[in-house]
Amino acid sequence: MGPPGERAAEPISYVLPQPVGASDAWTADAAQLGRVGSQRLLEVAEVAAPAVVADVIGARVVVRRRLVLLDGQPVELADSYFPLEVAQGTGLAEAGRIRGGAPTLLAALGFLPDEVAEELVVRPATGAEAAALDLAGDSLVVELRRVTRGRDGRPYEVAVMVMRPEGRVFRYRMKVDVDGVSRQ
Repeated sequence: MGPPGERAAEPISYVLPQPVGASDAWTADAAQLGRVGSQRLLEVAEVAAPAVVADVIGARVVVRRRLVLLDGQPVELADSYFPLEVAQGTGLAEAGRIRGGAPTLLAALGFLPDEVAEELVVRPATGAEAAALDLAGDSLVVELRRVTRGRDGRPYEVAVMVMRPEGRVFRYRMKVDVDGVSRQ
């Protein structure tokens, strides 16, 4: 990792369960590079979903809001939204850390990713985002929106991550069949 906040991990590591007893993917990725990755849980609540989320998983959701840190410095705001039928009565709806991260708990609940779609948007930071990420008021941020679907085709998580742009590297790899269909 070069500048603060550089992230070059493959996106798949953030939707797969971690081995038993392992930390979450962010903490593990940072540690492999001799850095300290951590998260501060800001909120866990049942809320009305923002439009970009409601269109995918419904109007009422459980959200887990986190401030993601690298070597103690804020680099990302990460909000994970879950349908009520997935999260209620589980650790996803409780205000506390989840050993191995949410993908590990989701896998234990029977939710394994079959399809992951991501969208990147570069836009001006809001005042609240600039303050939380220690940015100048006129700064740009990278917003990554991720929808994770299970084998039944239904989405079980929508994640919206707002990141400091400097040092960010996004790596994607696809296998494409002769008919042009991705077979990853």
